[in-house]
Amino acid sequence: MSQPLPGGLVLRTARPADLDQITALLTERSDADDAADHRLVVEDPDAGWESCAVVVDGDRVVSTATLLDETLILGGLPIPAGQVELVATDRAHEGRGLVRALMGWAHERSARRGHLAQVMIGIPYFYRLFGYQYSIVLPQARAVRTVPPLPAGHAVRLAGPADIAAMVSLQDATQQAYDLSMPHSAACWRWLMARDGSIQLLVERDGAAVATGLITPPDDDVVLGEVAAADPAGAHALLAHAATRTDGGDLAVKERPGCVGGEALEPFLAPPSRLAERYYIRVPEIATLLEHLRPVLSARLAASDLAGDSGEAVVSFFREHVRLPYANGAVGAVQTGGRMQAPGVVGGAGVAPDMIGPLLFGPDGIGGLAERNPDVYPGRNDELMRTLFPPVTADLLTFYLP
Repeated sequence: MSQPLPGGLVLRTARPADLDQITALLTERSDADDAADHRLVVEDPDAGWESCAVVVDGDRVVSTATLLDETLILGGLPIPAGQVELVATDRAHEGRGLVRALMGWAHERSARRGHLAQVMIGIPYFYRLFGYQYSIVLPQARAVRTVPPLPAGHAVRLAGPADIAAMVSLQDATQQAYDLSMPHSAACWRWLMARDGSIQLLVERDGAAVATGLITPPDDDVVLGEVAAADPAGAHALLAHAATRTDGGDLAVKERPGCVGGEALEPFLAPPSRLAERYYIRVPEIATLLEHLRPVLSARLAASDLAGDSGEAVVSFFREHVRLPYANGAVGAVQTGGRMQAPGVVGGAGVAPDMIGPLLFGPDGIGGLAERNPDVYPGRNDELMRTLFPPVTADLLTFYLP
């Protein structure tokens, strides 16, 4: 793939010969850990060089981005997704639209790979320019106030590749507590085991794995994250061990409310802040995603007091609208239509286009969004809309701690 850009620049798929220049660029604009992570990705058979693009000025790499394959799981339904990572631009080439061009490449590649959404962690506001919406609450790093003793009979050690299956089992069990989850891919587990930017821990009791998590190196302060525990004692063992690895720095825990490990560590943490930090979500084709989500919508309807009703749910995104026929607890094929500025006239709901991500994946549901956004409203079929689009609890595991 090769695409000419203004000023004689060219956007193309990255090549092995670009590695040293990409390494230098990521190191300069971010840090050496990002450069090492990039190498793990492009040299992995599940991702490869096709997952990375560069912009070149002659023979010089001046911008780069990488697209990772992810899977969101909502109500047990897998949703293919992409995640943009490892973005960097040479200082002398900033302000020339290179990241915009690379995001276009990433979205096109994401569509070709069958992704129905994109999720990412990014600098504030910037990625809203490319169709992303703040949607899913980010876990906060909360300072540790007190540390529990290491529970008797528990041993904490560094995890190795042979422990991946045990860690996957613990993480999968933990994520069952949430409506929406994103597990680590098999490739990401390999990268996490090989990278220097974080360390995987495993807690064992009587020879069995009972907890896992990761910590950052003690270069500055230490953060313990992705705590997954079969019982509170396993989580306490992780925190007790993490406290021994700070080298005098501060210790924080990435909160994980609603699961065993998160609830076990809550008493040891400082109160959360009120910052509204969230993952970015991009939904390129709302009708396509809703069609994919029909099993989830049907399950919500079937479990409600409206299970025996029939009719049509109309949702307008103002530039376009959808009609969702339903009967006997099942939602039928999504029907699409054009602009609809006054959906209330036909008993429909209105949802601003930049609220689609929060509507489908956020913690507020259509009811909560309507309380704060004048251009989101359920309409007169309030109960139906709240049933189809309720608040969603979420837990996402990404390559980097958010």
